Amino acid sequence: MANKRDYYEVLGVAKTASQDEIKKAYRQLAKKYHPDNKETGDAEKFKECTEAFSVLSDEQKRKTYDQFGHAAFDQNSGGANPFSGSGFEGFNFNGGDFGDLNDILNRMFGGAFGFGGSSRRSSGGAYRGSDTLMRIKINFMDAINGTTVSIPLTYDEKCASCKGTGALNGTEYEKCSYCGGSGRVVTQQRSIFGPITTESSCPTCGGTGKRIKTNCPDCNGKGYKRIKKNIEVKIPAGIQSGQQIRVSGKGERGVNGGDNGDLYLEVVVAKHNSFEREGNNIHIEIPVDFVDACLGATLKVPTVYGEEDLKVPAGTQPNDVLVIKNKGVKDLRGNGYGDEYVHINIKIPTHLNKEQKKALEDYKSSIKSGESWFEKFKKAFKK
Repeated sequence: MANKRDYYEVLGVAKTASQDEIKKAYRQLAKKYHPDNKETGDAEKFKECTEAFSVLSDEQKRKTYDQFGHAAFDQNSGGANPFSGSGFEGFNFNGGDFGDLNDILNRMFGGAFGFGGSSRRSSGGAYRGSDTLMRIKINFMDAINGTTVSIPLTYDEKCASCKGTGALNGTEYEKCSYCGGSGRVVTQQRSIFGPITTESSCPTCGGTGKRIKTNCPDCNGKGYKRIKKNIEVKIPAGIQSGQQIRVSGKGERGVNGGDNGDLYLEVVVAKHNSFEREGNNIHIEIPVDFVDACLGATLKVPTVYGEEDLKVPAGTQPNDVLVIKNKGVKDLRGNGYGDEYVHINIKIPTHLNKEQKKALEDYKSSIKSGESWFEKFKKAFKK
């Protein structure tokens, strides 16, 4: 017990690490030190990091370890087995029997541990297919209001007749004669270091230990059918660029009758000519005549839901921002709507007719000496 390293040190994480950080750290170490990894495999280090993970990935065991350290799990002092209840108990780490452990790692990390040399069950079992990603582009207003899109897809669908097995009625099998039903084959090669024995999945039956006796007539023994069709996908109102929609069962096909993975649609929202989105709020810049800014006015302003009356107060200044409440984007979690922010861009005419010039000159002459904005600025500047 005295020679054991701290479990957090073994995994290279802080004591405040989250479960996701612990799982990620273990995954990297387990792949590195797995005995079937011919380049960096190390059985002792693999055992060490697996033991650390079995404790730190269990919240109750982690609390006990944080309080009492290794003593809480020391078998000689009556402590608990650190692997108890973790799925790792009963495996002979010292003897090099990692076959069943590979199955656990593959289930935990989605088949990321492709060490086929030792696994006996993983080759012949049914496994879920990988998830796939597709990007779709929608226009700005469809993202605001929601829509339904039709997407052309080509994917493999599990044959309903044989449930993905490829065998007639899913039961017409016979023992594989090449591997004798074990699903594994052993080969031996000579080298300068002596004979090298390797074990791998049977190339004839794919590790299942059995061969199809009679092919399923619906899929011709493949276990799946190639499907080409358009699927309708509902895009919820308020979705943003980068968010994903899951389409169940439309990913890569499973192995040995396993279910398909899922398809994830990543949404890319096109920009709008006038509206700009910030979270659930909408921003728009509108031109306002300088007379309306001076005297005040009520203008019909575009929003993502149509036009709305906006009162522009008398004396509105350039770059002022007015707000139209609840005319932003609908919150995906149902927390109401955002607002629309209207940015004021005051426009000054560049050409005036005689009447307009006369009106402005009359206004200018009505200003008392020293009351113009520029004269006020000069007076303040001198101080």
